[in-house]
Amino acid sequence: MKHFLLSIQQPDGGAPAPEILEPIMRDVAAVNQEMMAAGAWVLAGGLHEPGAAAVVRPGDGGIVVTDGPYAEGREHVGGLSIIRAPDREAALEWARKLARATTLPVEVREFQGGPQDHLGPQDG
Repeated sequence: MKHFLLSIQQPDGGAPAPEILEPIMRDVAAVNQEMMAAGAWVLAGGLHEPGAAAVVRPGDGGIVVTDGPYAEGREHVGGLSIIRAPDREAALEWARKLARATTLPVEVREFQGGPQDHLGPQDG
């Protein structure tokens, strides 16, 4: 099995109103449960707003930490899932379900190498 990152592309501007967000979160929880039951789920979670981010980069002979997102834009990664799937097509099918649940675009990217290259011994 390969690992894939499904990143949810969220528009800037904060969370939607509760009456919009609550059914979305129920749908996302249902997709996560389906992934778990299928053995595809590795981890998932939402992220705080980009303004809460910090960027750490080498510079001027040391490490520089700056507040805020790495890049300015109208969208940001609002959440992510890491899944197990046999191939890209299977990962795309999970992404379709997640996009329907979130009503947002979902980027799909395969991890390089195999799971043994990026899992710790406790995750084996």
